[in-house]
Amino acid sequence: MGTKRSAELLKRALCSIPGGVNSPVRAFKAVGGKALFISKASGSKIYDVDGNQYIDYIGSWGPMILGHANPKVVSALKKAVSNGTSFGAPTALEIALAELVVKAFPSMDMVRFTSSGTEATMSAIRLARAYTKRDNIIKFEGCYHGHGDSLLVKAGSGMATLGVPDSPGVPQDLAKHTFNALYNDLDSVKAIFEREPHRVACVIVEGAPGNMGVVLPKEGFLTGLAALCKQYGALLVMDEVMSGWRLCYGGAQKVYCIDPDITCLGKVIGGGLPVGAFGGKKAIMEMLSPSGPVYQAGTLSGNPIAMTAGIETLRLLQQKGVYEKLFKTTEALCSGVEEIAARRNVKCRVARAGSMFTVFFTDAHVQNYADAKTSDIGRFSKYFMAMLKNKIYLPPSQFEAVFVSLAHTNADVEKTLEAVDRSFKRL
Repeated sequence: MGTKRSAELLKRALCSIPGGVNSPVRAFKAVGGKALFISKASGSKIYDVDGNQYIDYIGSWGPMILGHANPKVVSALKKAVSNGTSFGAPTALEIALAELVVKAFPSMDMVRFTSSGTEATMSAIRLARAYTKRDNIIKFEGCYHGHGDSLLVKAGSGMATLGVPDSPGVPQDLAKHTFNALYNDLDSVKAIFEREPHRVACVIVEGAPGNMGVVLPKEGFLTGLAALCKQYGALLVMDEVMSGWRLCYGGAQKVYCIDPDITCLGKVIGGGLPVGAFGGKKAIMEMLSPSGPVYQAGTLSGNPIAMTAGIETLRLLQQKGVYEKLFKTTEALCSGVEEIAARRNVKCRVARAGSMFTVFFTDAHVQNYADAKTSDIGRFSKYFMAMLKNKIYLPPSQFEAVFVSLAHTNADVEKTLEAVDRSFKRL
């Protein structure tokens, strides 16, 4: 079965949507392909408008940890929709999800919901600047925190894929307040602090980066960051939009024993609907309007439909054995890819964090963005297209994470690894 209908829709979309897509990485440009238009999804499968079925490892870029159209989430949503879709007023649902989030993250005393991860990180930065009365921030090359102006400086993910390290439209006067350090290199952070000892408001870091591909923090790196922040009076902002529920129930900060000042969340807490959140210590969070002077607002923040999906998703993730099953499936995929690569003599590295992983086509041990960029992009593109031909739907970028869900079965793993074997044979 071909993709004629997708091609027709792309041609039509190009007339009214820039690039034909509403988020750049969806365009498949990095792999030399054309975007597929999806009509439906269920469990571990996704279906395009031409009727092709794929095993899906994008999972809406992370939130579909239960799988697509989980029956209990869908049932809860149907009930919620019948009561209205948006009120622009407080609901009990907001409290219920806030309590679940705060309980899961001991570093949070309070949480504020937004409609996206980008809103969460940009609001967290504003709050950190207000609390510390400082302007400068430190981020890491290759870490991506959304497309807010202060953070879109040498970003990873889609920006790296397109080869655009800085975005036009970001004023130099604003960009100069963002300092880029080298991930997994505490000395690079210390050097900035020593140069700007009283001007850094915060350090923002991904709990486990997934936007230059999955990269694990070295032992002592995150605890070292926390110590430097404390030493110089800056806040530690941990972006767990991606890692918050993917490494465990409680995020990377639970795994690595970190107590950040502010945490940013998203993806899974929306259960597939648009939700973001940022939370932290009470003294910091109470600076937010209407309690304090820092303005932050959103008409659809705390939307009852999104809150419902988040509540049901988090409740299901607390069931016994859930993460054991999720990690067992992920480990089977990762070890299978490594075994095939060794047998087929394909040069690659598999990096895994919880239920997400990346296959880097390099023999370098990937510890930062510079290492990730040693990957053979041409080889990845061939691999991606071969997998797609075998009906395996992967992220169309070397610099993205593969997401495993609870809906993926042993049969899915077997079929996926068979496709990997066929793909590697031709590389």
